[in-house]
Amino acid sequence: MARRSFSFIGIVIRWIAAAVLVLATFNPTDYSLVSWVGSTGFQQDLPLKVLLAVVLLIGYVLFVMATLRSIGKFGIILLLILFAVLIWVFVEYTGAVLDGDILVWLGLFIVATIMAIGMSWSHIWRRMTGQVDVDEPDI
Repeated sequence: MARRSFSFIGIVIRWIAAAVLVLATFNPTDYSLVSWVGSTGFQQDLPLKVLLAVVLLIGYVLFVMATLRSIGKFGIILLLILFAVLIWVFVEYTGAVLDGDILVWLGLFIVATIMAIGMSWSHIWRRMTGQVDVDEPDI
C-alpha cells in the first residue's frame, strides 16, 4: 500500500514542532531561552545557552526557508492579514478584551501556525490540486 504524503496528523506534528521552536525561544513564562538568559545573564551556563540557541537557529532556518519557498512573502503577508481580521472579528463580536499577555500568546500561536503551514504547504497544495511542487535547482 502506498504511503500517503498528506495527513492531518502530519500537519499537527509540524505545528507542534513549530510551536515548540517558537515557545522555546520566547514566551511570557519563565521557561524559554530569552527568560533563561535574562534571569541568569550570559556567563552562567554559557555552553548550554549557546547549544540551545544553535539548535533553535537550525530549527528556524529549516522552518523559515521552507515557508519562504512554499508560500513566499506574499503568502506570509496574506496569512498575517487573515489572522488579524480573525482576531478583529472575534473581538468585535464577542466583546473580548485582549490584554498584553493574551496578545503575546496569540502572536506566538500565529507565528507557529504560519511556519507549520509553510512546512505543510506542498502536501496541502498537492492534495487540493493534484499538482506536485518541485524546487528548481539553482544553476
